[in-house]
Amino acid sequence: MVSVTHPTHAAFVGHQLLALGDLQQAATAVFRAVALDPDASILVFSSETGRLVDLDLRGTEDAVAARYAQTAAVPADSTKDPGVTRTRGRPRLGVVSREVTLLPEHWAWLAAQPGGASVALRKLVLQAMRSSAGQDASRHARDRTYAFMSAIAGDFPGFEEATRALFAGDLERLAALTASWPPDVRKHVARLLQPAGDESAG
Repeated sequence: MVSVTHPTHAAFVGHQLLALGDLQQAATAVFRAVALDPDASILVFSSETGRLVDLDLRGTEDAVAARYAQTAAVPADSTKDPGVTRTRGRPRLGVVSREVTLLPEHWAWLAAQPGGASVALRKLVLQAMRSSAGQDASRHARDRTYAFMSAIAGDFPGFEEATRALFAGDLERLAALTASWPPDVRKHVARLLQPAGDESAG
């Protein structure tokens, strides 16, 4: 089975797409573009948040590639606290203690559930996460799209109306209002509006 890596960053020269890939790919593409034209107006955006990303382009191209290769891959044990010494015995399985404030009748109900309060709370949270997954994904896509539009298209014709259409969920009107925008900007707006992992707009 082939593992597909979805683009995590997009780099633009002006309003033209320069690179679409992971942070290392974006950084090396920007390094080359700046080497050719030091005055080029280049913006790099996170595909997760839609926000601008600052790059450290000091050194050679190999140095830049090595710098961002470290951030391209997440360590397998990245959840481990480096300040905590591991001890023998059963692993903690990522369980983190937090304080929860409930009324006495809430605690009484939880305690009466099979498995106790912790198991009941986990089931309730999982159920809420599943039931709201679609709404959460749509809200996240909207927010990251707005962040990108605000940074790159704030002075474009129809921007205010386009943002109203975005927050109203009227994607047909959004497409009509952005029809005169540069093609790569329009395509990236459509890309960011896709659910996570869906690259059909690219």
